[in-house]
Amino acid sequence: MPSSQAVTCQIRYTLNLAKLDAFEAYPRTWISLIERYGGIHHEYFIPRNNPNNVGASFPGLGYDDPTDVAVAMFTFPDDESYRLYRNRVAADPECIAAATLVRETGCLTRYERLFLRPV
Repeated sequence: MPSSQAVTCQIRYTLNLAKLDAFEAYPRTWISLIERYGGIHHEYFIPRNNPNNVGASFPGLGYDDPTDVAVAMFTFPDDESYRLYRNRVAADPECIAAATLVRETGCLTRYERLFLRPV
């Protein structure tokens, strides 16, 4: 039975900081692809400096860093729309170009996907 629950995915990228410019071109492509194929993109985020060296909310539990991680999050209405997006985007020329950019520049060293549900 297909799920009617929204599919929200967080992607955590480990960046090659020497290739940050190449990575910054990558999100522009994926935001438009996700939206073109029926999803909502919640943006990409890359590290920035800690504001005024504010410490962790729970000292001893939290810490700052790493500086080589970027995150993105997007949502599709349900499992079926996510599957349809995956099938369609695989043949999209912009997707193919984005994958080529990653392979040729080495701007990413790895990524992790995490599928989430609201609490």
